[in-house]
Amino acid sequence: MAEKTKLPVGIDSFEKLRREGFYYVDKTKLIEQILTNWGEANLFTRPRRFGKTLNMSMLCSFFEYGADKTLFDGLYISKNQKLCDEYMGKFPVIFLTLKGVDGLTYESAAHRFAQLIGREADRFHFLENSNQLTDSEKGRYRSLITLRDGQYFLEGENFASALQVLSELLYKHYGQKVIILIDEYDVPLDKAFQNGYYREMVELIRAMFGSALKTNPYLQFAVLTGCLRISKESIFTGLNNFKVLSIIDTRFDEQFGFTNEEVKQLLKSYDLESHFEETKEWYDGYRFGNADIYCPWDVVNHVDMLCADPKARPQSYWINTSGNGLVKRFIDKANKTTRDEIERLIAGEAIEKMLRLELTYDEIDNSIENLWSVLFTTGYLTQAGMTEEGAYKLVIPNREVRDVYKFQIQEWFRETIFSNTEQLTAFWNAVEEGRIEVIEKYLNRTLSNSISVFDTKAPEKEKENSYHTFLVGLLVGNADWLVRSNVEAGEGFADIVVETEDPDAGIIFELKCSKDAKGLENACQRAMEQIKDRRYTEYLKNDGRDDILIYGIAFYKKRCKVVVEKI
Repeated sequence: MAEKTKLPVGIDSFEKLRREGFYYVDKTKLIEQILTNWGEANLFTRPRRFGKTLNMSMLCSFFEYGADKTLFDGLYISKNQKLCDEYMGKFPVIFLTLKGVDGLTYESAAHRFAQLIGREADRFHFLENSNQLTDSEKGRYRSLITLRDGQYFLEGENFASALQVLSELLYKHYGQKVIILIDEYDVPLDKAFQNGYYREMVELIRAMFGSALKTNPYLQFAVLTGCLRISKESIFTGLNNFKVLSIIDTRFDEQFGFTNEEVKQLLKSYDLESHFEETKEWYDGYRFGNADIYCPWDVVNHVDMLCADPKARPQSYWINTSGNGLVKRFIDKANKTTRDEIERLIAGEAIEKMLRLELTYDEIDNSIENLWSVLFTTGYLTQAGMTEEGAYKLVIPNREVRDVYKFQIQEWFRETIFSNTEQLTAFWNAVEEGRIEVIEKYLNRTLSNSISVFDTKAPEKEKENSYHTFLVGLLVGNADWLVRSNVEAGEGFADIVVETEDPDAGIIFELKCSKDAKGLENACQRAMEQIKDRRYTEYLKNDGRDDILIYGIAFYKKRCKVVVEKI
């Protein structure tokens, strides 16, 4: 059997990917589109893990002096001979990836930023001896690569003007304007906001981008990528040549992420065509412009896993690459109306919202509406069209992201419920004593204030499982109880069995769903009959527990009915 092409799991270097023969989904049409749809400063905003860094690396490999043209053999761009002759390998390129500019303090983050710029400037070490530069200009270059205690050192004006100075020196050496590529431009701002030095980082980036992108006569063009579209007033003031290409733009809509056909071809290349539907269910669903897009990080990881184990189940690869604090903040901030909207999203419905696509980080938490906007731009929601009034029809893109909401809702539920120990203890006591009025009141109130995590059109068993999870979550908080789910007992499986602190006592719950509110009573009776007919109590009796309460609990949406008997 022929050896399969290696999969590029975690590889974002175009040169390495091509030189070492990894599988590559051809996105070189991006080069043609950038040159055809000219913009002096272009910002692409896409969610994380959608191939931004790999595309930027590809641009660098194409445009930079000394380009290895064989890296593009057989790719789309190689067919445009005129464009390749005119642009390939013809420019000095400054390429920065800011994803590592992080720190608990501004000083720490600025230090990392300085190291990044210093290393990039050091790539052009020939400038120090260039015949095209004056001694003064060579001194300016040396200031960019100055070391202090073995670390690159930049501060003040040298820091803010570093990219503009480097581009000027490269222009004077080559006699050719410079291309600037800045990947993940908003990461330093995100980290700064999280750690309390947002204003200082905004000032640094505003000054740096202003001199490099706005008042730079040595700039051919620039490309930036990021997740959020930071408002012009924040860091791009006066940048009139700025072209923003966001997830709603039809231009370049297929160049970040995989299309349907690209995924089918990838699966076919590894004899995995039968896994297309599961791949689509889990990792498709993003809408960029007019294109239906898959998350490439997910697809490549899933195919890699399937190559090792054809029976491997889909996993949440994209979700697990970083925290999901944004969804947590959204759910924590949600009022009852928003909680209802979240339920409808999880049930597969679309929610219509007017969005702000241009924000600053310090505005995100100002309102729940801003959080809706950020969830959309970062990939936790996508669009299924627009209304005539300009509102977006927002949906959860796929099963993987739906699982994030479910997990965060469950975490929120636990935190909310266990913060009120007095009411919860009263509920537990009522369960031990068979006081159904107290139990019903507590469950109905809790259901009313919680967020359902099931599809209202789902099969009855799936709904029962959601209510089962809900009730178990309440019961397991009692440290004195042993709570078991789906226990083999008598002639079947009991939904929930509780062994209380009293060695002679135990509790059995059987849960049912009703199709309407009128059927709650009958559903309770069916639950009780099942406990008796299948002799679930034998499980407790075999353990010497003869003081047994059996509960039949029926649910309909956010209402429940409880019946109890003492056995």
